[in-house]
Amino acid sequence: MGLLTEGKPLSWADTKKHADHVHRVGVQQFLAIYERLKDRKGDTLKWGDEIEYMLVTLSERDKTARLALVGPNILKALQEPEHADPDHHTSKWRPEYASYMIEGTPGSSPYGGCFLNFNLVEANMKLRRQQLQEILKDSPYFPLSISVFPRSGCPHFTEPHYDPKPSSSVSHSIFFPDEAIWTTHPRYKTLTRNIRERRGEKVVINVPVFKDEATPTPFVEVLPADPDGEAQRNALPDHIYMDCMGFGMGCCCLQVTFQACDIGEARFLYDQLAVICPIMLALSAASPAFRGYLSEIDCRWDVISASVDDRTEEERGLKPLSKDKFVIPKSRYDTIDCYIASPKYNDCPVVYDDAAFKLLRDGGIDELLAQHIAHLFIRDPVSLFSEKVEQDVSNDSDHFENIQSTNWQSMRFKPPPPNSPIGWRVEFRPMELQMTDFENAAFVAFVVLLTRTILSFKLNFYIPISKMQENMKRATHRDAVNSEQFFFRQQILPSTEDSSADQQEYEPMSIDAIINGKEGFHGLVPLVRMYVDSINMDVDTRCTVLRYLSLISRKASGELLTTASWMRRFICSHPDYKKDSVVSEIITYDLIRTARDVSEGRTPCPELTGTLMSKTPPEYHVLTCPTDN
Repeated sequence: MGLLTEGKPLSWADTKKHADHVHRVGVQQFLAIYERLKDRKGDTLKWGDEIEYMLVTLSERDKTARLALVGPNILKALQEPEHADPDHHTSKWRPEYASYMIEGTPGSSPYGGCFLNFNLVEANMKLRRQQLQEILKDSPYFPLSISVFPRSGCPHFTEPHYDPKPSSSVSHSIFFPDEAIWTTHPRYKTLTRNIRERRGEKVVINVPVFKDEATPTPFVEVLPADPDGEAQRNALPDHIYMDCMGFGMGCCCLQVTFQACDIGEARFLYDQLAVICPIMLALSAASPAFRGYLSEIDCRWDVISASVDDRTEEERGLKPLSKDKFVIPKSRYDTIDCYIASPKYNDCPVVYDDAAFKLLRDGGIDELLAQHIAHLFIRDPVSLFSEKVEQDVSNDSDHFENIQSTNWQSMRFKPPPPNSPIGWRVEFRPMELQMTDFENAAFVAFVVLLTRTILSFKLNFYIPISKMQENMKRATHRDAVNSEQFFFRQQILPSTEDSSADQQEYEPMSIDAIINGKEGFHGLVPLVRMYVDSINMDVDTRCTVLRYLSLISRKASGELLTTASWMRRFICSHPDYKKDSVVSEIITYDLIRTARDVSEGRTPCPELTGTLMSKTPPEYHVLTCPTDN
C-alpha cells in the first residue's frame, strides 16, 4: 500500500526541485525517532498479515474472465465498520495500486504472543473473503487471491473495457489503460507518471517466454501501435514485453510484519529473514503467465522490479555520470543490499548518499545502520504532495516514509511512527499469494514461528549478501522449488567448536533439504517443530500449527505443487492449449473459474493441499487471547 498522503500531487519537475529538501528533512526525521526511541525495550511480539485481493468477473456466455475495476466503488462500504468503531473491528481495508485490487488486513488489534492467535489467522482470512463476497453479492464480481491475472494487458482484460492511450496516459503504455489504476487516490497515477518521467522513458519489462513444441522460434510479437517507438526498440526476441508499472504493482502478494522487543532484535531478524526471502519466494511461487503467454519464470518478482525501475541511463551505467550522482546497480524494488546487524557478510559494495551518511553518523547512528539509511536516500522521492513539503522534524515522518516506502526491498526495517505506541518492526515482503486461506495462513504461521525459533535457538542463517542475491534470482525460475540449488549455511545452530579456517560455511542445497533437513543438517521445519515441542502450546493450537508445517514440508519436498506449477499444468493440459505458449481467453476463463471454486472450498485440490484440511471454523475470528488484552 505504501504512504497514502492526502493532498495535491506535484509534477515530477516540481518534485525534483524539492528532492534535496525531502532528503535532508527525511534523514532528520529518522534521527529524531532514533534518538527518542533507541533505548526502548520490552515490547511484546505483535504481528499481522496483509493480503491483496483481485476483483474478477466471469462471463459464462462469452467464456471470458475480466479484471473488475470496482475497488474504489466498494472501499467505502468495506471501511464502514472501522470508521464506526476504530477500536473494535475485525478487518481493515485499504486501496492498492490497481482499481481491480483491494488490500485487507486483520482488524483493530494485531496478533500477539498468545499461541491461540495461530487459530485466528485463517479464520480472519476467511472472514475478510466473506466480507468482500457480501459486498459483491448482488454483482457479477468476486474476490480472488492470486498473484497474477494471466491475461493482464491483453485486449479487453478489464470490465468495463478501456483502450490504452499511449500518447496521453500517465504510463504511455500500449497495453495498460489509466482507468485500471486506482482512481480515487492520486498516489498511484502520480507514481506511474513520475517514475516514467524520472527515468526519461517508459519502463522496460522483458520476461523469457516458455518455449513449447509449437512456440515460434524466434518468438517475436506484432505489437500494438506505439507513438514513441519504444516498444519496437525495447522488446526482445523470445521474451514477453511489458511497458508500465501496472504489470508489476498490479500483481498481488502476501506480507507479514512483526514487532520486535527492541531495535537490536529488529535488526537481527531483518538480517536472518533476508536469507529466507528467496526460499519462501520459491515455495510460494504463483506467477507462471504474463500478458497472455506462459513464461520461463514462476514468480512476479523480476516483473515488479523492472516495472518501477526509475533509474536514468546514467544511473544504469549506460552513460557517464553528468547530471546524476550515482551509478545504481538495481531497481528500487529488489533484494536488500546490506545486512544491518552484522557487517561480516556484506561482501557487495553499497552505494549510499555521503551527506545523509555524515548527518546520520554525526547524530550518533552506528556505521552499519547509517549506511542502510543513507543507501535508501540515494533514491529520489517520486510522489510528493504540495501540502506536505514543509514538515516538523520532531513530530512528522512523512519525508522519511516517502523515501522508505518507495524502496520496495525484500525486507523492510520499520522505525516506530512518531507519537505512537508501536515499536520497532520488520516486514517480510517476498511471498506470492496462494489461492486458499489455508495455504496463506500456513505460510504466515510458518514465518512467524520461524522468527520465534530463530530467537529461541539463536539460529544463524548468515551467508554472503552476494549469495543471498543470487538465491533470489534462482528463486524466480520455473519450478525452482524442485530444480534449483540455493546457497545456505551448513551450521545454523550455535556451536562451541571452532570451525576450520578452510571450512566453507555455506553450500548449495535443495529447498527440500533446507526446509526438511538432510544428513548433518537440521531443516527449518524440524527446528520449528522442536520449538513447538519446547513450549506450552495447547493441543488445539498445536494441531493447527502441525497441519500448517506439514503443508510447508510437503510443498518443499515436491509432494505438493506450488500454485505456479498447478496453474502451468492446468494451462498445458487444457483442450484449447495448442502448445504454443498462448494462454487463450477460454483457458483463462476455465482457470479463473476453477481457482474461484478452489479458493471458496467448493472444489478440493489435492495437488495443492493433499488431504490436509483446515480445522479452523470461521467463527474463530471472534476469539481473543486474554494475555494479549
